[in-house]
Amino acid sequence: MTNFFIFIGLIFIAISVWQLTKIFELSQTKKTNNQVADDKDNDFNGKMMFAFLIFIYVLTIYSFLAYGDVLLPKAASEHGSTYDNLMWISFAIIFFVQTVTQGALYYFSYKYRGQKGRKAFFYSDNDKLEMIWTVIPAVVLAVLILFGLYTWTDIMTVEENDESLIVELYAQQFNWKARYAGEDGVLGDANIRFLQDFNGKNLVGIDATDPNGFDDIVVQELHLPLGREVIFKMRSQDVLHSAYMPHFRAQMNCVPGMITEFAYTPITTTEQMRQDPDIISKVKKINKIRSENSKELIANGEMPLDPYVFDYILLCNKICGVSHYNMQMKIIVETTEDFNKWINDQQSFAEVIQ
Repeated sequence: MTNFFIFIGLIFIAISVWQLTKIFELSQTKKTNNQVADDKDNDFNGKMMFAFLIFIYVLTIYSFLAYGDVLLPKAASEHGSTYDNLMWISFAIIFFVQTVTQGALYYFSYKYRGQKGRKAFFYSDNDKLEMIWTVIPAVVLAVLILFGLYTWTDIMTVEENDESLIVELYAQQFNWKARYAGEDGVLGDANIRFLQDFNGKNLVGIDATDPNGFDDIVVQELHLPLGREVIFKMRSQDVLHSAYMPHFRAQMNCVPGMITEFAYTPITTTEQMRQDPDIISKVKKINKIRSENSKELIANGEMPLDPYVFDYILLCNKICGVSHYNMQMKIIVETTEDFNKWINDQQSFAEVIQ
């Protein structure tokens, strides 16, 4: 109760100070206290509008020059170029419209600022202008929407075939596991109720009564073969996660209690991407920052940061808890020969639980 009365008292004090300030202003007879904008105010505000227009254009140009290299490199999946085309077309249209409309808004605010003797012109309507600014945006948006729907349908259409590689992405706070279908090409049934089976060796809850699951392979590093379609089946153990593979322009929510899916075909190996000039430049920039930060760590008696080496990566794109930032898994895209060699070296579920 004491705190409540203190709070009320502070409010009364603030009101009193405000009233005293108003009385002081009214008592200054030599000072004009006109709250209606005059020509001087209008001129100042108009020039500030124009100055702000110049400021946002300069800031935009600077942002392109200073941060243009932080964008993702070229897509490493077959559908990625279509995805990027849609994004850049949308960006171009939005940037053009924003530049024109903001330029007109702030310029006219400056040009037609209030001046003594100037009277606003009453312009009731103009059918031709209204038709132009209604039809053109409607047509542009319709084209964008249809292009987007076509792109979305093309990307999201998943059709399994004998050549497809079936991989399950299993999300849990705060790590990923991948499960490959074995020689039968079919993932065994799974449920979180089976996680404790076989003394905790059943990492993704494979149902031991389903024979399709015995040849499944569970790993914590994702390997993908070049040029082969990969169909991802996604599950979550606990909360809503999102499997985000930015270099492949792929993202899909992992929802507890259901299976979601996404598919793409890798077109660039990890080694090939590391040789890309854009990636080389990014790696050099990152390592320069890490080197500078390491100097401070060494001065404090700590270990320096290891040099950064590019790798594809799987991230969680949902804020799923306190260690969300740490939920990631390395992705390696390699030739078919290297992939087959790697997968043959892994233990099947049957071998793990025996």
